[in-house]
Amino acid sequence: MRSSSEHDSDLNRRSRYAAYTQLQAAAVAFDESFYIPEIVAIGGQSDGKSSLLEAFLGFKFNVREVEMGTRRPLIVQMFHNPEAVTPCCRLKAEDSEEYGPPIQPETAVAEAIRNATESHLRSIGRPVSATPIMMRAEYAHCPNLTIIDTPGFIMKARSGEPESTPDEIMDMVRREIEPPHRLILFLQQASVEWCSSLWLHVIQQVDPHCQRTVMVCSKFDNRVKEFAERWEVDRYLSASGYLNSTVRPFFVALPKDRSTSTSQQWRQSIQEVDRGILAYLRDKVAGGFDEVQFGARIGFASLKQFLEDELARKYKEAAPATLAILQQRCNECSEAVDSLATRLCSAQDVSALRRAGLQYVFEVAGRVQALLDGTASHPLAQGLTTAEERASCSVTQWPGVQEDVQPPSADLRLYGGAAFERCLCEFQAAARVLGFPSVAKTRVANVLLAVKLRGGAVDGAATAAQDIARSSAREALAPLMDAATARLAAILRTTFDIALDSHMGASGDEGPQEVLRPYVAFFAALRLAFGAFVADTTVRCKSLLRHHLEANTSQYAALSWVGPGGQVSSTAAAPPDEVSTWEGRGREPAPRQL
Repeated sequence: MRSSSEHDSDLNRRSRYAAYTQLQAAAVAFDESFYIPEIVAIGGQSDGKSSLLEAFLGFKFNVREVEMGTRRPLIVQMFHNPEAVTPCCRLKAEDSEEYGPPIQPETAVAEAIRNATESHLRSIGRPVSATPIMMRAEYAHCPNLTIIDTPGFIMKARSGEPESTPDEIMDMVRREIEPPHRLILFLQQASVEWCSSLWLHVIQQVDPHCQRTVMVCSKFDNRVKEFAERWEVDRYLSASGYLNSTVRPFFVALPKDRSTSTSQQWRQSIQEVDRGILAYLRDKVAGGFDEVQFGARIGFASLKQFLEDELARKYKEAAPATLAILQQRCNECSEAVDSLATRLCSAQDVSALRRAGLQYVFEVAGRVQALLDGTASHPLAQGLTTAEERASCSVTQWPGVQEDVQPPSADLRLYGGAAFERCLCEFQAAARVLGFPSVAKTRVANVLLAVKLRGGAVDGAATAAQDIARSSAREALAPLMDAATARLAAILRTTFDIALDSHMGASGDEGPQEVLRPYVAFFAALRLAFGAFVADTTVRCKSLLRHHLEANTSQYAALSWVGPGGQVSSTAAAPPDEVSTWEGRGREPAPRQL
């Protein structure tokens, strides 16, 4: 009968284990890092990891048939519950710390794991994934253990999978065993000598002295029949010459016949295999074996007891550091709650919020103006090249211009007023290379005859040519001016974004943006208002430019011509600010402000 002290110790162990498993579930859900003692099972495919996992659980669910060890890691949290006469397994929902309903019967666990694996892999489009599946199992015949079953090492990808799959699995397993708080359970078939191990180098890279590695020779029943004398057994069990002198492997065999009808019969067959191996070493080997040195390392029951005791010890050792991290997280949460409480109190002062909003808008507008004037300089400011600037709006090429016009500063990342000036220079260059549009004969005939009908003037051909030239200029320049307006509007929107970002980076903690930070709708409304301002300004600028274009290309505009004799003739009077001067017939017009 167990003493009272042993009962209390067992209760403390269970409580400590339950707390760590809850912490582990939360850490996985929220991508946190805690020094939680865990066992990571690794090894090659078909080395017996899945069978060993079933043996720990104490019931069969044909885990090997779903090949989950080759697809995703599986974190199995086992709870020893004497009252759970049937296994109670739950899978944790993806990206959550909540567990789903119990899976009944237990033989349906394999199907649930397979569905979760395939659904996740389809969503990411990969053959393997480092995102684990987490399962909680309560049963009267399982120990208090948490085991991470990793994908098995493979030499070659199977048909239809990328050739990089073996390397992806290797990298995934290495990341799982790198944390120093994890215990590594390395399985290798007993028929393979340690000197010929394919995967031992993975352990040696991460844990060179095997200080946190437990070596397990699986399928030991295949090797034990080769021994005839004691010295052979002792030399093999000591693994001398191949492993570190401090490493003491375990030797485990599990039943090969899985046709037993119930989980109870299967557990009994596991015990029979343990007894059979010990009986063979004692009775069939001449001189037996060194049972004092190696007896506690043979059989599944010995491995199970060792891992449960080792994990409980590590839980106890890790408790102070874990509590310190939890206290730090609690302090951080308390500070965040206090900050939110302060902001909630300040939110009750509507006048203060209004003042902060007006101040913030004024400061951002001032920075936009400073960027346009070229007086603002901040490390956060990041301009665009000409190619990036074109890509930010719908204008990727100047209308009617066949060649790619590139300003001298095309590769520089400019913003604000500098970007404005570069765009205007680019517009002027595009206007200079713009070809005069072709005029159909029918149009020429219509204009010429109409002019003759109006006045029958002697210079009717010249008048008709002027009308056609003015009309063609409007048709060619109007799209070009619209494109320039759209480009400048995009620059203005980019300038606002730069001003907003640089203002946030330059302001202190007590700035108005800190008071307004919780009000996402305010910043959204500010962006919307500025976007509406830019859109309205764009429409007005296009209208104004069209007006100036019409005025400068109308028949009433003052056109001064330099004749062959050097005389200047004027056909009509016009306001001084609307005068257009051409220097000689056939020359390109001088630049003018529109």
